[in-house]
Amino acid sequence: MPPLLAVNIVRIFHDTDAVGQTIVGGLAVFSLIAWTIMFGKFFELRKLRALNQAYERALRQERSLLDGPETLRQHRHIPYGDLFADAVEAYARAAAIGQERGTDTARFRLEHTENALQRALARQTLRYESSMIFLASIVSGAPFLGLLGTVWGVMVAFDGVAGGAATHQAASIQTLAPGVSAALTTTIAGLVVAIPSVFGYNILLASTKRLVTELENYASSLADRLELESK
Repeated sequence: MPPLLAVNIVRIFHDTDAVGQTIVGGLAVFSLIAWTIMFGKFFELRKLRALNQAYERALRQERSLLDGPETLRQHRHIPYGDLFADAVEAYARAAAIGQERGTDTARFRLEHTENALQRALARQTLRYESSMIFLASIVSGAPFLGLLGTVWGVMVAFDGVAGGAATHQAASIQTLAPGVSAALTTTIAGLVVAIPSVFGYNILLASTKRLVTELENYASSLADRLELESK
């Protein structure tokens, strides 16, 4: 039974006109892109979360963040490390400027530190969400491409029936069915691309939101520790 089904699908694809075959081929490419993005993003987010957790554990062992080792600021490939480096550098820069102007206060340094944390937070959020727009576009666009192919194929099928009627050839379900079945192939292709993509997108979106929330909590905790050390 499965081999027969496969043969029928291949035959129906060959019965599809050039427009339908082009749409199915494009959907196959989109499917490959979608699966590549989903697997790549899944492993990327999992790796970043593990790196963040390891970095946070190392940071907790430091009694002082401002006097911590230089190596802690050399891990900008880690989101938590990037936030920490920006925060400490902004704190030191504000302290130096404040001393030159004679306006050095803890509040002045902390305001610059918080601004740096917000910029780093936005930058890392964009990093988490990268490539998601392409997956969302595939989720939204694939069914419409399939529908376009179906409408085009049905139009061609009925045009063929109309041409047969003009030449006094009898129109029957046998003459109409191949064209309609070929047209519906593009709808099936669109759904085959869209259905796994929408599940993958929702899973990745939930993971991204969790990581962003953890990043925001980390930034808040980091700001609190710096504020306590500045007093």
